[in-house]
Amino acid sequence: MARYRAASLATLRIVPTDALTLIYHRASGITHIVDAPVPEILEALAEPLSADALLAKLAAQYDLLDADALALAVRLDELAAAGLVERL
Repeated sequence: MARYRAASLATLRIVPTDALTLIYHRASGITHIVDAPVPEILEALAEPLSADALLAKLAAQYDLLDADALALAVRLDELAAAGLVERL
């Protein structure tokens, strides 16, 4: 089973704004404008986790009424393609 972790904080500059979060990815030079749950996912992935373990951690920390494992897997693939998450 694949495990994921957030990209090194040395490669990211994360700036929360009122409604959105800006994430500058130094390696690519791209600034990503994201909304929840991306900042929460990155924070939870400070340590490597499987998608199922991540979903359980997020569900424990936040009141997730619509936790969807498939949607989280798709989001993790998107974040990995953008370089914000590493697939191990």
